[in-house]
Amino acid sequence: MKRLAPALAVAFALLPAAQAFAEAIPIDVRKTSGCGCCLSWMKHLEENGFAPKGEDMFGGLLVRFKVDNGVPQRMVSCHTALVDGYVIEGHVPASDIQRLLDERPDAVGLAVPGMPYGSPGMGPEDDREAYDVFLIRGDGSTEVFSSYSASD
Repeated sequence: MKRLAPALAVAFALLPAAQAFAEAIPIDVRKTSGCGCCLSWMKHLEENGFAPKGEDMFGGLLVRFKVDNGVPQRMVSCHTALVDGYVIEGHVPASDIQRLLDERPDAVGLAVPGMPYGSPGMGPEDDREAYDVFLIRGDGSTEVFSSYSASD
């Protein structure tokens, strides 16, 4: 029995990591086909505890999907995702999505308008330009949810 104790201790120590891996958060990503930055953003999500599933849409249908899900025109980017009742527009960092899910504000979701260089899926973070992540309210108004400064 004494030989079994160390093995059990290791197994119990690894249990939280195994549970976290097994409980990846599903996120549905709508994008146009062949978009490399969308695929890179999905990889970023996967590396940070999410389970992205991509669905390709034609441009006009994707725009309609954004509008139907409450994304204001000034907040538009290249892809739109749905996660646990929220809309995620553009290259939003996984940490901000997780914060949104933890805090559960009364909102449509988050957006990073445009395609800022150095945001997740848009090039190296150590060479990024400054950008903001916006919280989209139900009335279409927005406020800064988090800010990322330009790298030096």
